[in-house]
Amino acid sequence: MLRYLALRLARAALTIVLVVTFAFVVLRLSGDPALIIMSPEAPVEAIEAFRHAWGLDQPIWVQYLDYFRAIAHGDLGVSFRDGRPAIELVSERIPATLALTIPALMLKLGVGIPAGIHAALHRNSTSDRLVMAGAVAGFTVPSFVLGLLLVLLFSVQLGWLPSGGQESWRSMILPVITLGFGGAGVLARFTRSAMLEVLGQPYIRTASAKGVPWRQVVRGHALPNAAIPTVTVVGFMVGSLIAGAVVVESVFSWPGVGRLLVVAVSNRDLAVVQCILLLVASTMVASNLVVDLLYGVLDPRLRAGATAGAH
Repeated sequence: MLRYLALRLARAALTIVLVVTFAFVVLRLSGDPALIIMSPEAPVEAIEAFRHAWGLDQPIWVQYLDYFRAIAHGDLGVSFRDGRPAIELVSERIPATLALTIPALMLKLGVGIPAGIHAALHRNSTSDRLVMAGAVAGFTVPSFVLGLLLVLLFSVQLGWLPSGGQESWRSMILPVITLGFGGAGVLARFTRSAMLEVLGQPYIRTASAKGVPWRQVVRGHALPNAAIPTVTVVGFMVGSLIAGAVVVESVFSWPGVGRLLVVAVSNRDLAVVQCILLLVASTMVASNLVVDLLYGVLDPRLRAGATAGAH
C-alpha cells in the first residue's frame, strides 16, 4: 500500500509541475504585459523600467527558476494591477466560487445518479428515453448558451430571478442550474452504462435465479459494483469545479475566481493567472489522487497490479 501511495503522490507532483510549466511558458509567449499595462504609447524608458522592476527583462529560463524558488518559499507573486499578493486576491474570490460550485455539485449528484439508475432499471422504456434525451441535451448544450437561455426566460421574460450579480440567494439559482445541468447529464449517462454492465454479469443472474428479491440484488450487488467506475466521473467533477465556473461566472457577472481569471488573462496579470491555474491544477490532481486511493481500497486488484508494474 505504501508503494502504491508513493507512486500516486509522485505522479501527482509531476503533473502539477508540468501544468505550472506549461502555463508559465504560454503566458510569457502570449504577449508583453508591459505593453498592455503601460500601453504601447508610453515612453520607452517607462516600459523598460516596468520590465526591469518585475524581472520581465530576464531570460525566460531565469524567470522560470525564480518563479519556482518563490513558490518553494510560499510566494505566488504580486499582481501587476493591484500591487497585492496574488494569493490574497484569489483567496477573496474563493468563497463566492464555492457558493456556486458546491450546490452545483450536489445538483449533479442528486439528479444524475438517481436518473442513471432509474434509466438502467427501466431500460428501453419511455422514462429511459426521456432521461437519456435530457442527458444528451445536458452535455451537448454549452454552458454559456444554457445560461443565456435561462436569463432570457426567467429574468427578461418572466422577471422572476436576477440576471446576474450577487444580490441575494436568488442570484445563485440560475448559475447553479447552469453549472449543474451538464454534469448531471454526464453522470446520468455514465451511471446508466455502469449499471447496465453490472446487471448483465453472471452473478446478478445467479442471485436472481436463487430467488433473491430484485431490490436486494440491486442494492446489495448491482449498486456497489456500479459505484466503482462512477467514482472516476465524480472525482473529475470535483476536481474541475473551479475550472468549470469560469464561463458561468462571466455570463452571470458572479465575483468569483473564474471571473477573476478572465480579467487577469485580459490584463496579462501573470501572477494572478498563474496562482489560479496552480489552484485549479492542485484541485484536479488532489481529487484524482483521492479517486486512485479509493480505487485501491475498493478494488485491491488494482493496487496489486500497480505494485507489480512498479517491479
